[in-house]
Amino acid sequence: MNILFGSVLEYIDIFLLVLVRVTALFVISPIFGRKNMPNIFKIGFGLMLAMIITPTLEANGILAEQHILQFVMLVFNEFCIGLILGFVSYMAFSALYVAGQIIDMQIGFGMVNVLDPQTNIQIPVIANFYFIISMMMFLALDGHHMIISSIFYSYKVLPIGEGAVTTALLDNMVKMFGDMFIIGFKIASPIIAAVFITDVALGILARTVPQMNVFVVGMPLKIVIGIGVLIITVAVFPIIMEVILNGMYKDLEAVLKDMVKQ
Repeated sequence: MNILFGSVLEYIDIFLLVLVRVTALFVISPIFGRKNMPNIFKIGFGLMLAMIITPTLEANGILAEQHILQFVMLVFNEFCIGLILGFVSYMAFSALYVAGQIIDMQIGFGMVNVLDPQTNIQIPVIANFYFIISMMMFLALDGHHMIISSIFYSYKVLPIGEGAVTTALLDNMVKMFGDMFIIGFKIASPIIAAVFITDVALGILARTVPQMNVFVVGMPLKIVIGIGVLIITVAVFPIIMEVILNGMYKDLEAVLKDMVKQ
């Protein structure tokens, strides 16, 4: 323990830069960035990770004679790296919000929203249900370990003082943003198909039995069918989470490589 503290005190400037990158990732990451997570835990956990990472880094003298403004720019650079990593990991779960919004609009829950304590915005009911299940499976599949390992891996690809916003990074971020909507639509596609078949059946029924009030029958019927298909598709949710986690890990690795200065 004394050796660990000695290394931290000897390279206090590197320790502060490591702490900035770690805490920036915790600002928006799926588990550590939630507002109901105690701040004392975030600070303590960030300090612990920074103390572990600092002795493993090579002091190559890049901070030996830095001006105060140059050090501030390094702090800003490290903060941006951590924030981008956290944003990429959070974007993977945003596909669940997209899927939930589509499902709610299809089955008639578009007007029903709940408050998300993390973002302080109204989110759809099904999206909140998906997000709660995904967080439980995220912990069960050791997704939080993946986020922590990405911090250690980031220093192999982007040492302190490296990293830049490149064209490849912007192109990759736009691609990931589009993939978020594609994944969300794929998750919601079984319920979309079921509701579409129900609408077709109700349309045929309205033509054959004009006396029936299709609007009165159709709304509860679509809710029942939508929730029924939702219950069936929950069984394959672990497979969906594995795909999301694998995609998140590949995206984190790709983003780190894209930030390497050419």
